Amino acid sequence: MESIQLTREVEAIQIPGGHPVTLEKGWDVVLTQSLGGAYTVQVPAYGGLFRIAGRDADALGLEPGEAPAAGAGGDLEEQVLTTLKTCFDPEIPVNIVDLGLVYDMRITPEGEGQRVDVKMTLTAPGCGMGTSIAADARLKLLDLPGITDADVQIVWDPPWNPQMISPEGKERLGMA
Repeated sequence: MESIQLTREVEAIQIPGGHPVTLEKGWDVVLTQSLGGAYTVQVPAYGGLFRIAGRDADALGLEPGEAPAAGAGGDLEEQVLTTLKTCFDPEIPVNIVDLGLVYDMRITPEGEGQRVDVKMTLTAPGCGMGTSIAADARLKLLDLPGITDADVQIVWDPPWNPQMISPEGKERLGMA
């Protein structure tokens, strides 16, 4: 874990609530995770954990990286799936696709662009991270060119189980 002072004001998503907040320039934060092009920080002055988007890495004194799906080739469905693979539960080092949490993804025309609707679940009904994971996925989808709206819903049917984890996810978790 690395302690960093914010170099500028930055928007972040509160974990687990999923609410947007503004973290102030000069605040000390502790970088706890860097996965999927986003950063999880602990903010002692504010209390709690927050997710900072990769495009705002400069606020942490880091180089902003291009969103993994922004320049990806292939069709829009492939780009959406690639983007969802950059979303992580702050407590588990496997993306939501490889964890088997994404149940449905639909892309439909809307006005001058496309709308993405995602249905996903969580590893347990009591998991408090759902709102923040869904908010992270929605914001990343909205960064894709041509996406004008996105909705990420948490559903509970069918119930998730470890057999839904992809072979890549099982390997990452040491289950293979």
